[in-house]
Amino acid sequence: MIIPMQQKALLLLEKKGRFSVETIDVPTPGPGEILVRLEAVSLNSVEWKIQTTDFVIDDFPAVLGQDAAGVVIQLGENVDMFSIGDKVFYQGFFKNRLAAFQQYSVASADLVAKVPSNLSFDQAASIPLVFATATVGLYGSDWERGGAGLTPFWYPEGQDKYAGQPILIIGGSSSVGQYASQLAKLSGFSPVITTVSPQNYGLAKALGATHVLNRNLSTKELLREVKKITAEPIQYVFNTIGSKPTQETSYGVLAPGGTLIQVVASLLDQDKLVSEKKVLYIGGNFHFPPNRLLGAGLYSRLTDLFESGVLKPNNVEVIPGGLAAIPDALERLKKGEVSARKLIVHPPETI
Repeated sequence: MIIPMQQKALLLLEKKGRFSVETIDVPTPGPGEILVRLEAVSLNSVEWKIQTTDFVIDDFPAVLGQDAAGVVIQLGENVDMFSIGDKVFYQGFFKNRLAAFQQYSVASADLVAKVPSNLSFDQAASIPLVFATATVGLYGSDWERGGAGLTPFWYPEGQDKYAGQPILIIGGSSSVGQYASQLAKLSGFSPVITTVSPQNYGLAKALGATHVLNRNLSTKELLREVKKITAEPIQYVFNTIGSKPTQETSYGVLAPGGTLIQVVASLLDQDKLVSEKKVLYIGGNFHFPPNRLLGAGLYSRLTDLFESGVLKPNNVEVIPGGLAAIPDALERLKKGEVSARKLIVHPPETI
């Protein structure tokens, strides 16, 4: 297979700067890595946040992108679990050679899975970041950006371990919320209560929610509705939205001794917090060292979990135009114009 020397990539030229499609070198895989020709990449809110703030990235020009699916075209040393031509998907990282907004990227083989036979490249590319965020939030270890430390459902001792315990997921139709609901169900939580817009009630129930409530309920209204569903205290709330109002509602419903899992940093008034309630701000990436063992163990199972139908991917919307279409699509995410689906771009379409 002929490997080109150069490729098209979408670069963030400088901090808080503009995006530009440029020509850069194709990276070379090192030991334990593979080189992938990308067929589909998915967009996430973290990318527009990086562009508009001082978040995460310090070296520019920078290639962003967390979600990728494509074909293996080169193997690094000591890689024996993949072959040239394999269709794979994986999560990128905050380094140019590992990021997704380009036509070829390198991936760490232990954090790569083969595309399930029942999924397209587009569907597979929608999985990595949001699935990692939901997984780390529930099962990640206790560190600064870790999770609730629950026993993973794929461990023998984790199967139905949380049966009879309620969980509340704020934003059950969001990309992260869809996986949080599925994982909560697989861990045995019951009831699984979610808040969504009325048009997404059916989707939330199809993905494991036992009870669906309107996302616009006030804290008092939500607490009243939750108490109608269960008399058990709500020890786990997963807020996948992150706005200050949803954080305040989540914290208000959470029982003393409980854990609030959040996808963004806390916006709660510090003088109103109590020591009996734990608030987490999770780092949804398996490349972070404390998350890596969890991620590698899960990626070895991901293909089977999706192929068997145990897990279902997000719905997708394909944006034409290749990498050049990403800036406008990110603006849609920033404005909150995307609901219950992931935006997908095809790097080979880039002119």
